[in-house]
This record gives sequence, C-alpha cells and structure tokens, in this order.
Amino acid sequence: MIGMAAVVSAFPTEWASRVWAAATPAPKVPNADSVTPGVWGFVITFLVAAVTVLLIIDMTRRIRRTRYRAEIAAKLDAEAREAEARKSSDH
Repeated sequence: MIGMAAVVSAFPTEWASRVWAAATPAPKVPNADSVTPGVWGFVITFLVAAVTVLLIIDMTRRIRRTRYRAEIAAKLDAEAREAEARKSSDH
C-alpha cells in the first residue's frame, strides 16, 4: 500500500495547482442593483419588528401589573399590622 505522502509527492505541485484552478469556477459578481431582499425579505423583517413591539408592550404590562400587586400587598400588610397594633393597645 502506498502512503499518502508518496502519492502527493508523486504529482508535481504545478500540475496539481492547474488541476485545482481548472476545477474551481471563477466567482461571478452579481449586479449590485439586482441583489435585494425582495418582497419576502421585507415581509419577514416587518413581521419580526411587529412581534418584537408586541412582546415589549406585553412585557411592560406584566411588569406594571406585578409592581401594582406588590404595592397593594404592602399596603394591605401595613393596614393589617396597624389594625393589630390598635387592637393590642386597646386591651
């Protein structure tokens, strides 16, 4: 069995570079005016932006609701402690 180094060294590097160059097509540069995201690109970008805005609005509502609930719970606790203090001072 022939080793890979022996096979690679058997081919001249100039010949190998010509073979690779012939096998690789030249890159084509597209016209800058014809390369656009198109209608689908606009629609998808618009939908992502709309969903993001809706998620931000929903998150703001949830944070505000949580904060109000915490404030109300704190007021109720304070009123309960105040009522307990009045009740214990009356006895």
